[in-house]
Amino acid sequence: MHPQLSSSTPSREEVVGRGIDWLARWTVRWLLVALGAVALGWLVGKGWSIVLPVVLALILTTVLQPPARWLERRWRLPAAAAALTVILVGLGLVTALGVTIAPSVGEQAVELADSASLGLAEVERLVADSSLQITQTQVETFVEAAQDRLQSSASSIASGVLVGVGAVTSALITFVLTLVLSFFFIKDGRRFLPWLHQLTGERAGPHLVEVGSRAWATLGGFVRTQALVGLIDAVLIGIGLLVVGVPLAVPLAVLTFIAAFAPIVGAVTVGALAVLVALVANGWVSALIVLAIVLGVQQLEGNVLLPWLQGRSLRLHAGVVLLTIVLGSTLYGVAGAFLGVPAVAVLAVVVRYLDDQVRERTGEPTKEQPDHPAAEVDPEDDEQDASATDEQDRV
Repeated sequence: MHPQLSSSTPSREEVVGRGIDWLARWTVRWLLVALGAVALGWLVGKGWSIVLPVVLALILTTVLQPPARWLERRWRLPAAAAALTVILVGLGLVTALGVTIAPSVGEQAVELADSASLGLAEVERLVADSSLQITQTQVETFVEAAQDRLQSSASSIASGVLVGVGAVTSALITFVLTLVLSFFFIKDGRRFLPWLHQLTGERAGPHLVEVGSRAWATLGGFVRTQALVGLIDAVLIGIGLLVVGVPLAVPLAVLTFIAAFAPIVGAVTVGALAVLVALVANGWVSALIVLAIVLGVQQLEGNVLLPWLQGRSLRLHAGVVLLTIVLGSTLYGVAGAFLGVPAVAVLAVVVRYLDDQVRERTGEPTKEQPDHPAAEVDPEDDEQDASATDEQDRV
């Protein structure tokens, strides 16, 4: 016999009903969140011509802001003069580097694509002659698709222009707008968080300032770290290719540096390209040596450089990085592949901060946060901001 239930004990129907009610309410909430994410993605797609230069300017600002602040402190330059100086110097350095290596890269770009195409043909022959259970038709289909992609890329590189005058004009406008926005971000960016705090009030303001500081520190750390890691990878792989005697070492080293901003996918792609070039130029022995060099550099990057330089600032799993690049490239092309990881890194900062707030309110131990040097406020900047605010008030 079942024990008699008290009047305060809920019935089975009430328990099941509460569970269904809880599930229904949370389902509606998550559907609304998903709908908001879709709407945000739609707005970003519609305003991509504005979003892209803003994001590029923010990334450029993370690189140029530290030297600009140094010029203000060391040489007492006004904020506008310091911002303009670092932008002009940066443009000069990039232009000088481009003038130095562009002729070599441009002349060898088509040769690089042709070598990769020949390497794929060689792989096709070896696979067909092997005992692997792969049909000739499957190999030919894959190789033809890869060769068509390489040849189309080579034609674009050889022509040296984008498709259509409209695309060139759009790229030029994006470039100029990025520089102009970078100037304003470097010059006046320090005033944004105090303004946001004042605008949103004492309840939401401190949270927004803290999240903004953490996100800015994470974005700056990611960009600087990836640039440094890409430079180290390019130098090591370039030296290895020169020692082995593989041609096209300079273009491959340049591609290695660029690919560093698309983690995992970029390294694998450029590494495979280097192995194919070595296979065509010097045979299997050189190809295996280049493969060992590429794998060694990638292991150095993944196990030493990135953990040491980035620490726990990003804390993104490799699977998340890979899916982010695939989704970004699918939605927004090459720009999405390069900008997807920093965007998700900033989103992860927001999620972690919300988790910290939940832990604080529920009494759970808060996870230790990494230091964020970029979030610290320079006393001299405070004085400059205060004086600038007083002048605006007097006006």
